[in-house]
Amino acid sequence: MGISIGMVGLGSFGSAFAPLFKAHPLVDRIAFCDCEPERVAKFANDPFFSDKFNPRDAFTSLDEICRCDLDALVIITQPWLHAPQCIQAMESEKTVYSAVPLSCLPDGEEVLEWCDRIIETSKRTGKEYMLGETTCFRPQAMFCRRKALAGEFGDFVYAEGEYMHDVDSACCLREVQRQRTESRIGSEWPAREEAYFRRGKLASPMNYPTHSVSGPIFCMGTRARKVAAFGWKNRTADSYFRTSEFSNVTALYELANGASMRVAEMREMAGQLSTLENETFRLFGTRGSFSENTWYYNGRTNENDAIRPPQTQHYSDAELFDPLPPEVHDAFLELQNIQSGDLQNRDFVPAGHGGSHPYLVHEFVTCVATGRRPLVNAWEAGHYMAMGVAADISARHDGELTPVQDWGYAPEL
Repeated sequence: MGISIGMVGLGSFGSAFAPLFKAHPLVDRIAFCDCEPERVAKFANDPFFSDKFNPRDAFTSLDEICRCDLDALVIITQPWLHAPQCIQAMESEKTVYSAVPLSCLPDGEEVLEWCDRIIETSKRTGKEYMLGETTCFRPQAMFCRRKALAGEFGDFVYAEGEYMHDVDSACCLREVQRQRTESRIGSEWPAREEAYFRRGKLASPMNYPTHSVSGPIFCMGTRARKVAAFGWKNRTADSYFRTSEFSNVTALYELANGASMRVAEMREMAGQLSTLENETFRLFGTRGSFSENTWYYNGRTNENDAIRPPQTQHYSDAELFDPLPPEVHDAFLELQNIQSGDLQNRDFVPAGHGGSHPYLVHEFVTCVATGRRPLVNAWEAGHYMAMGVAADISARHDGELTPVQDWGYAPEL
C-alpha cells in the first residue's frame, strides 16, 4: 500500500513538482490545494492525474487540507508562509515538505524564532520536516557526499559555496518578483515588506542563504561556528534594492570540523555565468578535492604514500548522480516521455535545478513511506538559515566575528 500526499501551492514551482509526486510508484493518492480555485481545477481536470486523484481531494485552504486524512503535505507557497504553514501541517499529524527557504524575512531574530519553532514542533509531534533544498540533491552533492562518507576527502581544510544570481540574469529576479506579487497571496507581501522597512529591518541576499551554504555543510556533515562577513550596497538607486541593506554579501565561516568556508550570495554583478559557476560549491581535503565536476585525489595519509602524480578525473553530471531504484527510474522516464511527446526515448535525464527535482521527490516520498528522517531535516534546515542570519549581523557590524546559532544534529529515531 502506498502513501497519500497533498500539494499545497500550485503556482509555477508547485506545478513543476506535482507530476513528479504523482508519478512516483509509492504514491497512491494525490490531493491539490490552492487559494485560487482555477489552479486546483487545472490539475483536477488533467487526465494524467485521474488514476490517483479523487474530486473530493480538491481544497482551497490549508485548514481544509490539514483536516483531510493524508499522510503528508508538500508546501510550495510564498516564502514567508513556509514556516507557519509547515508547523500547522505537523500539528495536524502530517509529515511535511517545504520549498526553500524555511523562512524568508528581513528580520533575523524572527527567522531564528521560526527555525526554533519548526524544530520544537517536529520533536513534539513526532512528525518530520524536510526542506526541499535543491543544492543538496544536485549531482555534485551526491558525488561529494559519497566520497565524504567513504573518507576519501581525508580531513576537510577549505570549502566554498556561491549563488551568483544577478537581478537581471536569465532567470530575472525582477520578473520573479512581479509574478509573485501578482498572485492573490503574493500581493500581500509589498505591504508586509514596507512594514519591516519602516522598522529598520532591511533585506539582504543572506535572508535566503540556502543555495550557497547548504552544499558544503551537507556534504561535510558539519556545522558553522563563527562568521565574519561584508556586504555591498547598491549604488545606483535601483528600485529593486530599495528595501535592501545589501545586494551582495561575502562571508568567511569557521567550521566545527576545523575547515574554513567562504560563501558568496550575489544579486548585483555583471555576466551570465555558466551553470557550474552561478550556483556551485567546492570542497578541498587533505586526500581529495572536488571543483567543477572534477575530482582530484592524492590518497595521502603520510608523506611517503601520496599518489604521484595525483589522480584527476572529470565527470559529466550523469556520472555523478546516485542511481534511482529501477521502478522509480522507469516511472520518471515515462513521465518525461509523456511531457516531451517522445514515447520511445529510453534515456531519463533528471531535470529542474541541476536535475535535483526527481531526487527531492524520491527522498521525501521514501521518508514518508518508511518513517526515515529526511537528510535535510528541521535541524539541518534551521542551521542553514542561522548561517545567513549570523552573516547579516556580521556584515552590518563591519565584519565583526559573530557566532552562528546551532541546534545540533537531528536525534536518531
